[in-house]
Amino acid sequence: MNEFMMIFRNEKSNGSQPPSAEQMQAVMKEWQTWIKDIATKGNYGSTNRLLSEGKTLKPGNVVSDGPYAEVKEVVGGYLVVKANSLEDAVAIAESCPNIKYGGSVEVRSVMSIDDDYKSPNFLDQK
Repeated sequence: MNEFMMIFRNEKSNGSQPPSAEQMQAVMKEWQTWIKDIATKGNYGSTNRLLSEGKTLKPGNVVSDGPYAEVKEVVGGYLVVKANSLEDAVAIAESCPNIKYGGSVEVRSVMSIDDDYKSPNFLDQK
């Protein structure tokens, strides 16, 4: 099986009413159920949420607050799945709760650094 990364994006919310604790709990339950289903089928790789705290480094030693100060969308997290093809990974992503709530899921093939013909010993720490 190959690995594919799903990148979860949402519109940056400025001044909108945050969801209630009950709403957030319901949404988190949907995410947990979806990810558990992926794991049960043997397709789970790893996942993490991304918090808003961060810095962005740019050429010229420029460091700005926040990872997304100049964009409309925020990356909220990612999930790595195992699938036979990009089409299979997209099929897994189709039931993602993020889509239900107006977000998007970008599905990308992942290439192991070990597979990179230009750096076959990249990870060796000899």
